[in-house]
Amino acid sequence: MLRHRYCGRLLIGSVTGRLSLGMVPVALILAAQADGHSLARAGVLAALYGIAPAIGLPLLGRLADLRGLLLPCYVGAALVAVALGTLAVAGTAHLPLAAGCAVLAGAGCPPLEGGLRSLWHTVLPDDAHVRTAYTLDSSTQEIVYVTGPALAITVATWLSPAAALAAAGAVTVAGSLAFAAAPPARAWRAAPRRRERLGVLRPPAMRLLLASLVFLGATIGALDVAAIAVAQRQDASWLAGVLPAAFSAAGLLGGAAFARLQPTTAPQPRHLMRLGAAYAACWLPLLAPLPAQAVLALALLPGALFVPCSPSPASPSPGSHRRAPRPRRSAGWPARSVSAWPAAPPWPGRSAATSPSH
Repeated sequence: MLRHRYCGRLLIGSVTGRLSLGMVPVALILAAQADGHSLARAGVLAALYGIAPAIGLPLLGRLADLRGLLLPCYVGAALVAVALGTLAVAGTAHLPLAAGCAVLAGAGCPPLEGGLRSLWHTVLPDDAHVRTAYTLDSSTQEIVYVTGPALAITVATWLSPAAALAAAGAVTVAGSLAFAAAPPARAWRAAPRRRERLGVLRPPAMRLLLASLVFLGATIGALDVAAIAVAQRQDASWLAGVLPAAFSAAGLLGGAAFARLQPTTAPQPRHLMRLGAAYAACWLPLLAPLPAQAVLALALLPGALFVPCSPSPASPSPGSHRRAPRPRRSAGWPARSVSAWPAAPPWPGRSAATSPSH
């Protein structure tokens, strides 16, 4: 599939531009703690960043429908660069300013994921190649959450959390420019279509899909905060970046295996329900007080099931591709725009009632 013209450039540019989604939550938490904030307040900043794309991306997607992909990609990249640059220079000591920048950085995320899905039909010859592209796109999303946290931890350790925030802004700009400058992206225009109040959420199944993504994504957002908490408690700083990266690496392998091994017959809803139940059950052992190595190993289990049980239109999960209409317009909300809703959950050996206040 990548042999087709522009496919590799579009995919690499899109993934590069989205790296900040994996970098910023970790870098924000580290920066806030370096400025003296508690883990709870740091988690709120990361949560604001995570929620904001669910508000900003539909607006940028609508702009793409009206003006093409070039303008929203450039505008989004500029907003992210300004917001993260401000955080890198001013820090998080002034909490309202930091919260505003976090919201702006999240809301400004360029519509690279939805834009890429809209372009597959223009650069690939048939629906079979497009289905393969959706599966590849869904799996490569995990690269964002493998590389992003590890890169943020590395830069923050070698330089500073502020440098990690600046690096996140830089990769967003670089990836967005590379993606938007590709001829298919510059030429793309939304197909004429009767305007509807709910847009892509008009089918009831798509609204259920979004609701399920909210709850599924909350587990991923919580992982960033939990990883830092357990790393601090066990004096294993490496775990803060390695744990989310290992989870996502397992998701990448699990998604590839599922796409290869799934049956040729149409999957039934009960298959997705069983996957969801297994995914939930895989988190339970992590509630026990465990050493860092055991936490890392057990986090691979839910990670391996994340992509198969993600009911995303772009994922290889059971029957999900049938729920979404053909993307004649850019999808304003991405599959993982809701995955960065960090909270400070009870993590191994801690309950909400007994956790010490920060």
